[in-house]
Amino acid sequence: MRLSYSADVKIIQVPCTGRVDILHLLNAVEDGADGVYVAGCLEGECHYIEGNLKARRKVAHVKKILTELGIEPERVEMYNLSSAQGARFAEIANEMAERIRALGPTPVKNHTAA
Repeated sequence: MRLSYSADVKIIQVPCTGRVDILHLLNAVEDGADGVYVAGCLEGECHYIEGNLKARRKVAHVKKILTELGIEPERVEMYNLSSAQGARFAEIANEMAERIRALGPTPVKNHTAA
């Protein structure tokens, strides 16, 4: 099955979503990403026991930080799906890309970039 999703989506694989740090998410936004989402295992089915639950808490914390900074928290999201749900992954990628298009470009600019 060939999956089709927005070319705007950049995938960064990690061994477990529990390894995604709050700083990774905030740095992505600071570096100019208009949105970031984490796609993890189904709840209760994490190979590393609670990695996806940790990731969900981190995403919620980043949403809170963005809100406090006056940035739309909808720019960051967490999704749970199994590796067998490729079509759902593509659907999520397209949904997130559409959400970000509706929000427009991020108000954050990396001032250290040339």
